[in-house]
Amino acid sequence: MVSKENFKFEELEVEEINENQMLLKNLYFGFDPTQRGWLNDVKSYMPPVQIGEVMRSSTISQVIESNIPDFKEGDIVQGSFGWQEFAITDGKAGGVINTSKIPSTITPTASLSVYGITGLTAYFGLLDVGGPKEGDTVVVSGAAGATGSIAGQIAKIKGCRVIGIAGGTKKCNWLTEEANFDAAIDYKSANLGQTLRELCPNGIDVVFDNVGGEFLDVALTLINMNARIVLCGAISTYNNEKPSPGPSNYMSLVIMRARMEGFIVLDYLDRFPEAIKSLSKWVEEGKITYLEDIQEGIENAPDTLVRLFTGQNFGKQLLKIAEAD
Repeated sequence: MVSKENFKFEELEVEEINENQMLLKNLYFGFDPTQRGWLNDVKSYMPPVQIGEVMRSSTISQVIESNIPDFKEGDIVQGSFGWQEFAITDGKAGGVINTSKIPSTITPTASLSVYGITGLTAYFGLLDVGGPKEGDTVVVSGAAGATGSIAGQIAKIKGCRVIGIAGGTKKCNWLTEEANFDAAIDYKSANLGQTLRELCPNGIDVVFDNVGGEFLDVALTLINMNARIVLCGAISTYNNEKPSPGPSNYMSLVIMRARMEGFIVLDYLDRFPEAIKSLSKWVEEGKITYLEDIQEGIENAPDTLVRLFTGQNFGKQLLKIAEAD
């Protein structure tokens, strides 16, 4: 398990900006399970964060000083400037998310949640990889998280029956009472296999998996012919000291002619405007609701990351480190 002992807090002088640069003051950090993977020295879709580097994360920032015509003092922007109070950039790239202005029509934090990487991941993962059809039964693990909750609500918009897996009565009640899920299973107290079979008597057509481990193994035993298993993440395994064995029930994919496919949202960069337009419409129509879990203080960044792996977060995990001027 990652902990605050893996990080060092340093104070340095803020440098002067050069031509075609701007100085940003970070206001919020966004947290996602994928950050844990960036701390492993393994080949991935992004290079690992090296020892001694600033920890990578999505950010909301305010322009303090600018030598870039397209950005002026006071602009609120999003990017990927990591766990630091200030950042200097040329405005062209910020790692995971290119630097862009946040429209005044949306709440800044929403640019990291429902309209950010988590909402976009839910949109493309469910619709492009999962391909839900009206009447399908869709099961979402990590359903009260930032991505899972949006994925489930999109499935409902598409006319599916949706079952969510979450930890705790509070989260399960929110899924059924606020997020319009048809049912929710508390994996902390229920027999997952038995309860899932009872709630899916006609099998499962789409699995949107954020968890992996036991859940995926159980879900594979219940898939229908031509089912689609969307591999979004496997948070239950990220802190394992040794690689976890693969699902023992994988032969169900052969028997049911099913498809299990992983994806990375960055593959859909050119279609982000399409997704944001749809998500905005659904939010305005009241068809999608979302939660933000906001902690405070840059010194709490490591502990805030850990919240993702202990089930403490409820919705999109954010950390506020400063007020806008």
